[in-house]
Amino acid sequence: MPREKSAGAVVIHKGKQIEYLLLLYPGLASKHKSYWDFPKGHIEKGESEQDTIIREIKEETGLVGLKIFPEFRKSIKYYFQKEGKTIFKTVAFYLAESKTKNVTISPEHLDYIWLSYRQALDAMKHINAKRVLKRANGYISMINLK
Repeated sequence: MPREKSAGAVVIHKGKQIEYLLLLYPGLASKHKSYWDFPKGHIEKGESEQDTIIREIKEETGLVGLKIFPEFRKSIKYYFQKEGKTIFKTVAFYLAESKTKNVTISPEHLDYIWLSYRQALDAMKHINAKRVLKRANGYISMINLK
């Protein structure tokens, strides 16, 4: 079975409250609707997970100068269909802080939004992504980032 490895980040911005960045992904097939999720992408040969995060977030959002929290790392695993094949995918998520909310969205996404924790949780449809968000929010509280 084909496998894919990706890395992504729960990107936050601290203002009056912590806000989470979500990107609107187009559906993968006609039966799948668009969905909100975190920035992520394929790990290229020779890249570390954190290198991938920095590259992918710059490509997808234009954000640079992120502070990565390497001690927060959560992985999700799932299957999806691509060109008639079942793919097993693993995605490692880190926490990343952006000093700005000035996003320039890439053509591969439909939109972006900054939301509070509760709003982001409500906006996301995938259970794995919601679990990552819950753990990131718990970690933020634990390290007293708020």
